[in-house]
Amino acid sequence: MNRYPIWKYAIILVTLVIGVLYTLPNFYGEAPAVQVTAGKAVTRIDADTQARVEGILKQAGTPPNQLTLEGGSVWARFDTTDAQLKAKDLVEKQLNPDASDPGYIVALNLVSRTPAWLQAINAKPMYLGLDLRGGVHFLLQVDMRTALTKNLDTQVSDLRVALRDKNVRYGGISREGQAIEVRAGQDPAALDAVRRLVQDKFPDLQVDPAATATDGRLVLNYKPEALRRVQDNAIKQNITTLHNRVNELGVAEPVIQQQGADRVVVELPGVQDVAKAKDILGRTATLEMRLVDDSAEGRAAALGQGPVPFGDEKFLERDGTPVVVKRQVIISGDSLTDAQPGFDSQTQQPKVDLTVDAKGGRIMRDVSRENLKKRMAIILFEKGKGEVLTAPVIQAELGTRFQISGSMSVVEANDLALLLRAGSLAAPMEIIEERTIGPSLGAENINKGFHSVMWGFVVIVIFMTLYYHLFGVFSSIALSVNLLLLVAILSMLQATLTLPGMAAVALTLGMAIDANVLINERVREELREGMSPQGAIHAGYDRAWATILDSNVTSLIAGLALLAFGSGPVRGFAVVHVIGILTSMFSAVFFSRGVVNFWYGRQKKLKTVSIGTVWKPKAKGELVSDAG
Repeated sequence: MNRYPIWKYAIILVTLVIGVLYTLPNFYGEAPAVQVTAGKAVTRIDADTQARVEGILKQAGTPPNQLTLEGGSVWARFDTTDAQLKAKDLVEKQLNPDASDPGYIVALNLVSRTPAWLQAINAKPMYLGLDLRGGVHFLLQVDMRTALTKNLDTQVSDLRVALRDKNVRYGGISREGQAIEVRAGQDPAALDAVRRLVQDKFPDLQVDPAATATDGRLVLNYKPEALRRVQDNAIKQNITTLHNRVNELGVAEPVIQQQGADRVVVELPGVQDVAKAKDILGRTATLEMRLVDDSAEGRAAALGQGPVPFGDEKFLERDGTPVVVKRQVIISGDSLTDAQPGFDSQTQQPKVDLTVDAKGGRIMRDVSRENLKKRMAIILFEKGKGEVLTAPVIQAELGTRFQISGSMSVVEANDLALLLRAGSLAAPMEIIEERTIGPSLGAENINKGFHSVMWGFVVIVIFMTLYYHLFGVFSSIALSVNLLLLVAILSMLQATLTLPGMAAVALTLGMAIDANVLINERVREELREGMSPQGAIHAGYDRAWATILDSNVTSLIAGLALLAFGSGPVRGFAVVHVIGILTSMFSAVFFSRGVVNFWYGRQKKLKTVSIGTVWKPKAKGELVSDAG
């Protein structure tokens, strides 16, 4: 009656093995480390960088415990934070002789001590939130005025091209504050043509009759709904850009979300270097494509034999060769829709395939058609400084797709594509609030949370053992398995554990033991009714199942609602709560019965079970105990 088939015990065994393997990484802790990453898109992180860092540390008498090259970063692990801080200062000073133009980012970090054999099966510890691991918190203010100005400048350029295409005569177009002014003169036909063009081709703009002068000037403003859309798009682009940059720099589980109409909250768990965190937030890159000035004056300026001509600028290529380009930008990174690394089919050299929008493609076709056999420079701007990636000769008419190739490595091509996909900020942001949560505070929170769960578990185990005897021991074992599986699943999902999540763990303990209490009491009730021990065990589990399922499903619905509609700490609580419900149902019913069946199911002539005191009625108004 109370026997599991072999396949059910196999499921239990496999589940326990998986739970143990994926829970283990959480007990190894983290080692202080120094992380070296590229500070520029053109900076290469390879074996040479690793050897250079190793030489710097050995020469200074601070050799690391382990030095590895992983994920485009050099990691140097140390035993103590003192050695970590000393090594960070040494490496940063040697790799970045010019502090104003750093080529590398040298940051403090924490690295898991998980053994390689566990990492091979992708067993990793849980991520810890800002309140447990420590880190930095920023509140950034988006400059919406600048976002509107940039958008208006684009509208001015587009309007100028549209008027030229329609052969509409006008005196000039300029941006005046947060408005566009079109000077069409006293010609009524020209004024009407401008109005019709704005109405047909520029749905975001409207003519302001109150501000329109009588001397033939039209003043264009944003429509209210268009103004809100521009502001929303600006803050969404900034959030997307920040996500791309932070994620690619290896910050675990960052929190980047909008707060209010023009503010963004950024939380970076595990980051203790505020200066480097600010550098991460401000690191963006964009492209500009300009024609190279191949005139005699331009070539002389490039060779250093003359001044840079008016309307030109001089930049350097990666090998230090100067290139003089025209100031007029053909297209910028705003027109980019995609950037993917790849290999040239002819030379097999790394490249980056760029895709621009329809407007950018039209401009590229017109410019390339008019400038065949001339050079076009592709300039990367990062932190306000430009560098010529390549300056090829235009061999044919270009469209919406073209490529960047040259002396790039595979890693450089991947980094460049990543930076370009991330894009640039739609508007500048200013840090208006800054908080640092130290690792000591996080450690204190972890310690208190751990103790609350541990002592709650101990009290439950003691009570269950005293009250239900051997069945209490079985329930305690099931409770332990529940905790094991909960931690294992959180580690497998790489979920972020926060203080509300630890509160959910404590709640899970109560809900899990509640199911066992229902089962044990149901078994007692069947024994009280005079049923045989084997029959009582069978009926107790079967009849308690409906109640357990009802209560857990109800809690699961509430947890899913919190997960769907909540955010921040609420969602952190909901994730652990939902997973805890599922693990508690498995451990309290399936696993617990497996243990009971293994212990009592083999006994054919079972007379008693150890489930504490069972009160049986003997006569009217009397109760006797049966401590079976």
